[in-house]
Amino acid sequence: MNNHTDRQITNYILIDYENVQPKRLTVLQSSPNQMFRIMLFVGSSQSKIPTELALSMQSFGDKAKYIRVTDSGKNALDFYIAYYLGTLVERDHEAYFHVISKDTGYDPLIKYLKSEKINVVRRRDLFDIPWLSSIIKESVNEKIDAIVKNLSGRVSSRPRKVKTLKNAINSMFGNKIDQEEIDTLVKGLEKRGYVVINKEKKVTYQKT
Repeated sequence: MNNHTDRQITNYILIDYENVQPKRLTVLQSSPNQMFRIMLFVGSSQSKIPTELALSMQSFGDKAKYIRVTDSGKNALDFYIAYYLGTLVERDHEAYFHVISKDTGYDPLIKYLKSEKINVVRRRDLFDIPWLSSIIKESVNEKIDAIVKNLSGRVSSRPRKVKTLKNAINSMFGNKIDQEEIDTLVKGLEKRGYVVINKEKKVTYQKT
């Protein structure tokens, strides 16, 4: 958690959407003790935003905004992010700045800003932000606990195939989780030793 003696420090999240495409931003909503300003930089050739991501952006109200790059030139989006990052640093130099991109081209600028005592870092993914990672891990563990409890109460009707297990997990959570999260939960069940999945994608249960 980021604390300040006088006020809550803002975390600015600058997302290079040409380089990293998060499916949703609900992980940020899981951090009520953090103050966010989200900027999603969209390339000139990116004409569509997935509905789930758009709804996540909308849920933040005026704390989230799209910045559309109108020029298709090489590295055009990178320059936009560099410009906005500099503007934000000038306006709020005590804030925390997270550039979400796999592009190492930002690193010289970030290195310079760090030398000027600016709290800025490039992350390859939102989940690479340490305190977000801990929230995700906690959330996944809680969901796995709920799945184990549910399946323990239905010994004779437990799913016997991976596909059926995934459908059951999705149903447990109101069909509101995506395939990536379902896969993570199944891997978590395997890691705990609760299920074993063979080459034929059949499931056996090792613990009750």
